[in-house]
Amino acid sequence: MNNIMDSVQSSPQAKQRARVPVAHPMLAMMGMLIGGFVGMFSETSLNIALPQLMALHVSTATVQWLVTGYMLMIGIVLPLSSLITKWFTTRQVILFALIDFAVGAIISASAPGFGVLLFGRMIQGIATGLILPLMFTVAMQIFPPYKLGA
Repeated sequence: MNNIMDSVQSSPQAKQRARVPVAHPMLAMMGMLIGGFVGMFSETSLNIALPQLMALHVSTATVQWLVTGYMLMIGIVLPLSSLITKWFTTRQVILFALIDFAVGAIISASAPGFGVLLFGRMIQGIATGLILPLMFTVAMQIFPPYKLGA
């Protein structure tokens, strides 16, 4: 039986298929690409708002913790994402990350002070740290090898 499966998997037709069949792979990737873009855009665009955020009566060094805390959470969660995908399905992790980013945005937008704003940004950092590596993993799984370059 194993010889039959090996010959089927090594056939040219098997090499042309995706590892995980998805009805609409571009649609699946669009949600992740938008999530990744928003996470990275949020990371870089905050630098422009730092002077205005000093109106919260915090020093320059303190307000820079919004960027540092966000990057710190990405740096902590990103290497753990492969371990997390062993405990949860990729779909669960992606949905959690997208919802987590939205919750962090709501917390940050309604923050009464700097501490809550920092907490919301760090919640968003968790989401970005999860979604970035999974974009590449999902692309490798749902597209056939001959379409990966496109």
